[in-house]
Amino acid sequence: MSSITCWCSGLMSNSSTVVVANDKSKDPRPASFVQIPSWISLKCNNSSLRTPKVQQGQVENLHLISLAKQGMLQEVHDFVRSMDAAGISINPRSYEYLFKMCGTLNASSDGKLFHNRLQRTAAERFFDEMIHRDMSSWHTLMSAYVEEGLIDEAIRLLLRMLDFGIMPPASIISTLIGSFTYPSSLGLGKQIHSQLIKIGVIANDLIETSISNMYIKCGWLDGAEVATNKMARKNAVACTGLMLGYTQAARNKDAVLLFAKMISEDVELDEFVFSIVLKACAALGDLNMGRQIHSYSVKLGLESEVSVGTPLLDFYFKCARFEAAYQAFESIREPNDFSWSALITGYCQNGKFDKALEIFRTLRSKGVLLNSFMYTSIFQACSSVSDLIFGSQVHADAIKKGLVACLSGESAMITMYSKCGKIDYAHQTFLAIDKPDNIAWTAIICAHAYHGRASEALRLFNKMQESGVRPNAITFIGLLTSCSHSGLVRQGKKFLDSMSDKYNVDPTIDHYNCMIDIYSRAGLLQEALEMIKSLPFEPDVLSWKSLLGGCWSHRNLKIAMIAAERVLQLDPLDTATYVIMFNLNALLGKWDEAAKFRKMMAEMNLRKEVSCSWIIVKHKVHRFVVGDRHHPQTEEIYSKLKQLDFAVKKGEECLLNEEDALCDFSERKEQLLDHSERLAIAYGLICIKGDTPIMVFKNTRSCRDCHEFAKRVSMVTDRELIVRDANRFHHIKAGECSCHDYW
Repeated sequence: MSSITCWCSGLMSNSSTVVVANDKSKDPRPASFVQIPSWISLKCNNSSLRTPKVQQGQVENLHLISLAKQGMLQEVHDFVRSMDAAGISINPRSYEYLFKMCGTLNASSDGKLFHNRLQRTAAERFFDEMIHRDMSSWHTLMSAYVEEGLIDEAIRLLLRMLDFGIMPPASIISTLIGSFTYPSSLGLGKQIHSQLIKIGVIANDLIETSISNMYIKCGWLDGAEVATNKMARKNAVACTGLMLGYTQAARNKDAVLLFAKMISEDVELDEFVFSIVLKACAALGDLNMGRQIHSYSVKLGLESEVSVGTPLLDFYFKCARFEAAYQAFESIREPNDFSWSALITGYCQNGKFDKALEIFRTLRSKGVLLNSFMYTSIFQACSSVSDLIFGSQVHADAIKKGLVACLSGESAMITMYSKCGKIDYAHQTFLAIDKPDNIAWTAIICAHAYHGRASEALRLFNKMQESGVRPNAITFIGLLTSCSHSGLVRQGKKFLDSMSDKYNVDPTIDHYNCMIDIYSRAGLLQEALEMIKSLPFEPDVLSWKSLLGGCWSHRNLKIAMIAAERVLQLDPLDTATYVIMFNLNALLGKWDEAAKFRKMMAEMNLRKEVSCSWIIVKHKVHRFVVGDRHHPQTEEIYSKLKQLDFAVKKGEECLLNEEDALCDFSERKEQLLDHSERLAIAYGLICIKGDTPIMVFKNTRSCRDCHEFAKRVSMVTDRELIVRDANRFHHIKAGECSCHDYW
């Protein structure tokens, strides 16, 4: 008996004995339920003296039929496994009842399993009865075992070949090796590899490639490297598999190095090699290397292949080279839905939402096949530009095409409706999901958090836990944000402290920054400062800016000086910091200090981000900036503002804020009337009649003056206003805001 036979016999010692004395012999495996008494003759034909093996087979099949009649599907599967362990076959009558049960229960997948099993049993019986077996018959049965995941049977079949003196060809060995695809099978795969080396059948390209791929699938890249490097002549299949393994393990530099090695060793390059190495370059953000690989693909005439052009445009998008990305797309001979999806997603990921929407509209009009990835990206685009109308149309289109159920876009839809101000639509979308995962739960929790509905966010979190879904890191960002917007200091600290201990989620700097923001908004500035000093990470600019924002709200110049110094060390061009420090010093009468900050801004030629507000009326976006007079209805808008001003004008002290950092004091009072937010509200009141809420979007935080103005307008006009600023949503009705003036 050969060495692999001896080894595999030991491997199977816990299983049934394999008898291969002659070509037609079957496997007389004793049942594990009972032992056969020695006094019974196995040659006796007396029906009263049937072997317990036969009796047991009848009993077990009768019990199996009984379970099937009762429709006990899981119990049937469990009992079939116990019959397999005992070496007892399912008889034809039992199969009849199994198929009836599957039909009654609409268990088509289970029926298919039983059907495959029946076919395999028939194939085994036919194989055993063959007088002359050719290599094709051995290979067919080996493939059937591997396809069904019956590794033990596959190894036994290999043993039978060896014991009959048949040296298995590379195709059969490769098929067996291909069955080891999980980390749990790595040990067995290594042993098979070792025994193949001993019997001298390893020096074959097909087998060597299969062994390399086996190690990759089992997660042992080092073994795959050794196997590939020992090949007398490397081939594209082995190298491509190893390169793919590198990228899956985030070893992207190794993938690029392997590509270079393939070129130096004249390994044939195909489009799949380029698709993988371009993904590695995209992950590395290596523009220079990617361009060289692009040139090489052009040299080989592969750049027009969709499998090369698609990852190429994705690579250029990752490197923010939009024109090159579009040119790569244009070079694709026959772009498919994945190419279009990559183009749309690339624009979305780089903030080019209008361009993404334009392409999507063109595709719809041309009847191009749309996939779920496109819809997910378009929901993101609609969220970012707050296009509720088109977002709703796309949602309906996805339902019509049957793509909703397969969308990770279900969560994207929740976010889209939320960011467009329709929290009720977002909640309805969530409720329509049959079994929401942690992404969907997180999306709805964050939606309520950004709308200032802390109690609802916390209620949903409790429901999430009751449903057995575990929260992730983003879930806690939403929870901490809800606490920040509602002043829930203790609850926020409780969430932060429980993350790692109770939920096994490690807090990141983002979670600590949320807690710093909670402390700062609540006026607990010293606690916020102490948390920053004790962070397990290096504090980033957001840590200090959160503290600085709290110092402005609570007029604490001492800690503000510390925070501002740190912010400007990390980001000397942060305009908002200069604005806040100017305002705070001016408020406290420290005009000389205030002037220093204004002078620094002038010397550095700093200009604050232009505050912009917009409103969507009749599917069209109308944008406004401070003092804007470019709108066709400018005169009507300013007339409306003057009417409102008589009712809502405030005579408060004049201070510079982020809305007008560079204005002179003399201009302050007049410019309060034409802030971008007020212009958008006035235009909404002119154009949107009835009880429909006026929804305004803004790219910066609402100033206190405009916030108070909106509250009074809602009271005077008896209209609901919804304002989404850079921080959150404000639902304003009858003079009250959902933020309770805490934002």
